[in-house]
Amino acid sequence: MPRLLAVKPEEASGQTKDLLDAVQKKLGMVPNLIRTFANSPAVLQAYLGFSSALENGVLSPQLREQIALAVGQANQCDYCLSAHTAIGKMVGLSEEDILDNRLAKSTDSKTQSALRFARSVVEKKGLVSDQDVEQVKSAKFTDAEIAEIIAAVSLNVFTNYFNHVAETVVDFPPAAAVEDESCTTDSMSAQAGCGCN
Repeated sequence: MPRLLAVKPEEASGQTKDLLDAVQKKLGMVPNLIRTFANSPAVLQAYLGFSSALENGVLSPQLREQIALAVGQANQCDYCLSAHTAIGKMVGLSEEDILDNRLAKSTDSKTQSALRFARSVVEKKGLVSDQDVEQVKSAKFTDAEIAEIIAAVSLNVFTNYFNHVAETVVDFPPAAAVEDESCTTDSMSAQAGCGCN
């Protein structure tokens, strides 16, 4: 049961209606997360603006989705794992890629470096070591790319936490469960909707 209600697009007005109409036009649907953000036009506009800015950055759509998967797994967000599994397939990721990416793994060593760095940012709450930064730089990521990895992590932490609090109803095909040694089995993890086995 959601703790924050999703706004019905047909009942929206003003700026909220304009923003929801733009999402409908772009995606052909208005996901429950977007509809729940719409309780505050400021929150919805902030999310859409941040997301749009990163779409025009230097990271590829595939890498942005791979980061979203790694962050969603680290934060045990069923909604985001389901959404980014679907979107990941649309940008060319295979089922195997998606499952690996959730665990910060990739057959491509440069991508794996980015995913490990992203997961370190989440797990260390941004307090990464010099070694963490050197690892991603040694994989030939520029400062601009590293800045965008951090921004992508931040955007996804926002959506993960929002979904945990709102208990947003998942409106994408559910993501498969994966074995993740970093997940815990305490009651808080269970309530957060762990995507792990």
